[in-house]
Amino acid sequence: MARVCYVTGKRSKTGNKRSHSNRANKRTWGVNVQKVRILVDGKPKRVYVSTKALKSGLVERV
Repeated sequence: MARVCYVTGKRSKTGNKRSHSNRANKRTWGVNVQKVRILVDGKPKRVYVSTKALKSGLVERV
C-alpha cells in the first residue's frame, strides 16, 4: 500500500534533484504520515494519517 493520507489524500511528490552543475535527476519527496488507529464507521482501524491532519484535529485517535 502506498503511503497516502487516509483523510486528506496527501501523497509523495516528484521533481528534480539539481546538482551544482544544474544536471537533473528524478527524486521524490515523501509525505509526513503516521500509522495511527482512528475510528472509521464506529470501529477502530489502523491507517496512515498526515501529521497536519492530526495536529489540526481532523481525526481523533483511539
